[in-house]
Amino acid sequence: MSWDEFDEMRDPRPAENDFDRVVERAISRRGFLGGALAFGSASALFGTSMLTPNAARAEAHGAFSFQPIPTFTDATIHVPEGFEWKPLVRWGDALWSEAEGAFDAETGVSLEMSDKVFGENTDGMELFEVDGKEIITVNSEYVNPKINLPAASEGVPANADEVMLLKNLQGVTVMEVAMGANGYEVVVDSPFNRRITHETQMTMDGPAAGHDLVKTNADPEGKSPKGTMNNCGSGRTLWGTYLTCEENFNGYFGATEAREPTEGEARYGIGGESNYSYEKFDVRYDISKEPNEPHRHGWITEIDPANPDSTPVKHTALGRFKHENAAMTQAADGRVVVYMGDDERGEFIYRYVSNGTWSEGGSTEGLLSDGQLYVAVFNDDMTGEWRALTPEATGMTLEETLVFSRMAGSAVGATTMDRPEWIAVNPMKAEAYCALTNNSKRGGEGMPVNAANPRETNDYGQIVRWAPEGDDHGADGFTWDLYVMAGNPTVYDNVYGGSENVTDGNMFNSPDGMAFDASGMLWIQTDGDDSNEGDFAGQGNNQMLVGNPETGEIARFLTAPNGAEVTGLCWSLDGKTAFVGIQHPGGSWPDGNGLPRSSVIAVWRTDGNVVVG
Repeated sequence: MSWDEFDEMRDPRPAENDFDRVVERAISRRGFLGGALAFGSASALFGTSMLTPNAARAEAHGAFSFQPIPTFTDATIHVPEGFEWKPLVRWGDALWSEAEGAFDAETGVSLEMSDKVFGENTDGMELFEVDGKEIITVNSEYVNPKINLPAASEGVPANADEVMLLKNLQGVTVMEVAMGANGYEVVVDSPFNRRITHETQMTMDGPAAGHDLVKTNADPEGKSPKGTMNNCGSGRTLWGTYLTCEENFNGYFGATEAREPTEGEARYGIGGESNYSYEKFDVRYDISKEPNEPHRHGWITEIDPANPDSTPVKHTALGRFKHENAAMTQAADGRVVVYMGDDERGEFIYRYVSNGTWSEGGSTEGLLSDGQLYVAVFNDDMTGEWRALTPEATGMTLEETLVFSRMAGSAVGATTMDRPEWIAVNPMKAEAYCALTNNSKRGGEGMPVNAANPRETNDYGQIVRWAPEGDDHGADGFTWDLYVMAGNPTVYDNVYGGSENVTDGNMFNSPDGMAFDASGMLWIQTDGDDSNEGDFAGQGNNQMLVGNPETGEIARFLTAPNGAEVTGLCWSLDGKTAFVGIQHPGGSWPDGNGLPRSSVIAVWRTDGNVVVG
């Protein structure tokens, strides 16, 4: 069962979101159905019109430094001519020499070695320079118990040791990488190597730290939570630390005694049995005994990759929800701005703005613990605003607003969205992009179409972008448009065929991960339907594409093995190698025998030049 299916079972959402209605009204009032979309002031700002039906499509060409590749449906990686790839690290690979050979192709990893190897199901990652070394910090979002646990357990933990095994294979890996004779490799036994799991000691800061809502029997002061979980997307601070984002944390908590969920638990999908049976063997995950423990998860957590002895910090000022990633930039006056998406159907896009300012080499004290949290409102005239989640606006205390940010967002009328996933900030101009991955329930009761979510049964997804007023990310107003609406022009000759920059040569569904490279090109990763049939005929496996923000052109760069999603992207310091995450592959990829192994791969140009779009 996917996390989306789990959430739907636990907390069914309306089939249509506010953003759908916004898009529908925008299209209706401006006469865009069946014709070109011209966004008025937004079109002048962004320089493109994106909702033209596919009758006037043009193939992507000329804007890219590689020859775009076709779709594939096989069980390997494909990259353009002139590029090569190889695994950098796989689930079960040793980070320390004592774990060399710990992975067994048929049984996986033992409990004793499970916190000494690279974790499973890689996701967001960033590369840092520390004392001239290259350090990658990477999430392991979740585990597949059917391949991690002994066969006799049939995918369900039978005891506390098996629960601990699952805990250890998730979380975050910090590892040094270096160029060797065979390309980039992990530096085994590097002093920077570190595993951060569901058992690692953390601390909390910000207004909610120490509040009654986050106190437990094990931590009566409410400032020392344990573990970071379901680490999905990532981010990096301006001062060189890593931000890991806790997403579907709700699936780890269950109740061993019958009880009705509270309003807050219901909104966050907490209750019943967990996905991993943690609650049966660890009281910390039993909401019958520790009802506040879930409040200690769902935060942005900061990790210092340069200091293996540092304690990770959960920043409560940035709000609690299913964080996809964290995109940091600066306001014109030097305040720190963090954009965040809540990855569940019908939830919101958030922005945090610090009260203090930062400059190179300056103090970082309070920058992620003292500030204002906002939610986005999208209007059908292609404008929008950030509404502050203050006690006056929400009718909640500040601490309640942060612990129950979803409820606070609803209280101020935030626009519900189609699963806001990764957000990326353009390094070349003041604009940000958010992948709205899909929403199969769009158009049903309570979730009508709107300007930014314009299609019923939105199986393809879209990418919305906004530009802040005055080119200032600290401004409370913005204008917006759709950079792309994914679709299938070989099946549909209407809005389901996608926007005009989608062709039969670059079509895709379910945009998820996104990142800008140093040249200002937008890399788009997908996590969608790879059945290659019906509405998805011809779309092949999940993929990574490159988009030109100025022209709207999009080209396919990489395809994943069948069954896998592409997620997580960063570059070597010299820009000549891209590191790409391949999550939940099928078959026995990449080894060709035994269990499938999620991996980070290295991709490089054979001519030795930098990897850019």
